[in-house]
Amino acid sequence: MQMASWLSRMLLAAIGFVALVTLVSAQTTSPNSAPAIPKGKETDVKFYSSSDGKPVIGGDAFEQMSKADLILWLAGNQFFAMDDVIGAFQKHHPGTGVGLITLPPGLLLQAIKAAGWTYADKDYRGLPDIYASVNLWHLKQLKASGMMDSYRIYMHNELQIMVAKGNPKKITGVQDLARADVRTSMPNPINEGIMQFYIRKVLERHGIWQTISGGKECVHCQVTPNSWFTAVHHRETPDRILTDQSDAGIVWKTEVLAAERGGAKIDAVTMSDEDSLRKEVSYVIGMLKASPHAGAAQAFLEFLSSPEGQRTYAKYGFVNASADELKSKPIE
Repeated sequence: MQMASWLSRMLLAAIGFVALVTLVSAQTTSPNSAPAIPKGKETDVKFYSSSDGKPVIGGDAFEQMSKADLILWLAGNQFFAMDDVIGAFQKHHPGTGVGLITLPPGLLLQAIKAAGWTYADKDYRGLPDIYASVNLWHLKQLKASGMMDSYRIYMHNELQIMVAKGNPKKITGVQDLARADVRTSMPNPINEGIMQFYIRKVLERHGIWQTISGGKECVHCQVTPNSWFTAVHHRETPDRILTDQSDAGIVWKTEVLAAERGGAKIDAVTMSDEDSLRKEVSYVIGMLKASPHAGAAQAFLEFLSSPEGQRTYAKYGFVNASADELKSKPIE
């Protein structure tokens, strides 16, 4: 009996200790902190006035966001098409001011969960009307949080290997990226959807993920003597190749075309269907249930599904979605 009584007291003490630790943890754990706009990426924050459509950027754009009639947070690898896309939309909807952020979809999702951003040591609170990613899994997280119900696929893309003009390292495929004489610049596996959902799968299938990553997961960091993980790959990888800091990096085909349009001395190595994932890559988009500009948000989604919206993206190398994909569907 004494032994049973002692065990009971010990059990109650243990339960009390766990409860105390839990309470202290709950009191000292801060809510989600707003992620910062990556340094040097202020051009990914834009505000298009309803009067002339010419965007202001960075801090000036954040200061104007409260005037927006529509706010879009879209996967960053379409940044180069957005001036045309927004311009075409505003022609059909004059008087609509548009706020836009084009950054890695995982980072955008963090900002949605934190209800805002930090930029230049200042907090900017708020949520978008529309969020877009390169993978439905991100939208499913919003569904699970009760923040989004439906989505549509609005375009497609494929992977290519970006290299310097003339391909001086004679890279022919994914396996060459593990060579000792090849320095790579790759999207980070923390918040860049292109790596999280696509590139990593290809590297793992070829058995070179550990060689490229060095067993590390980080942002804007040197992970091995030959490997760099970016913060915003569609800007860093071409810059690193042009400054001879890297020899190659996997990017979207559309990003190769964008760099070429900008006069960059780069080339691309086309990959097989299995490695380019051209039959798998889908861009998905949806409206947040709490959207304060639901009418404008719905109008933008319908514009994307229109022939003009599809043509505007196609000019930049994106592959049009099918009529069925462009229809709104429930997130399951």
